[in-house]
Amino acid sequence: MRVPVAREGYPFIIAAAVPAAALWCTVALRASTPLWFLAAATTALALALTAFFRDPERRGPRGSDLIVSPADGKVIDISVTEGESHLHGEAQRISIFLSLLDVHVNRYPVSGEVTHRSYEPGRFEPAWRSSASRSNERASTGIRTAGHAILVRQIAGWAAKRVVNYASLGETVVQGERMGLIRFGSRVDLFMPKCATLNVSIGQRAKGGITVIARLPDEPRSTA
Repeated sequence: MRVPVAREGYPFIIAAAVPAAALWCTVALRASTPLWFLAAATTALALALTAFFRDPERRGPRGSDLIVSPADGKVIDISVTEGESHLHGEAQRISIFLSLLDVHVNRYPVSGEVTHRSYEPGRFEPAWRSSASRSNERASTGIRTAGHAILVRQIAGWAAKRVVNYASLGETVVQGERMGLIRFGSRVDLFMPKCATLNVSIGQRAKGGITVIARLPDEPRSTA
């Protein structure tokens, strides 16, 4: 049975769990109030890290016409942009903010072929700022699905110091499967064609791999 914790979290969890265990052994041998509080605090940190790196299984709506949420979090912006890599002309952008309490494993919003991969180092501004999409550390993954171009951008925040992305160029990916994660507070931007019909609104909470963000038309429009 799969352990519901992302593998990237193991070093952090172990780094807190081992000292916690050692402290509890010391407390058992020599009663000490300060040591008890230190052991309790270290244990709480290990449990908090385990909760942060949780990686639950997700089963939700699937279909070639559906775009499901790539992340857990709150929809903080819906806008129209242009000039994005992998996309042609204008695109709709959905921004999802992940708090420290949200699951930070990201998922593929559609099934298809990975046709674009890029990583750009940057600053660590608060992820809720609109400028973070272009100024912060970020990894972009473009997917071609049924003639449509979709782009997912993982964006680090002020507390997020690393973006992890599992996608490989040319790989065929499956909707709802794990795409990567962002360590600690962060943001994910989802870019889709203007012809997609939105199914969410600002302020709504989304669940990665479950919430339907938008629906694609049966026949993609020409991008020529």
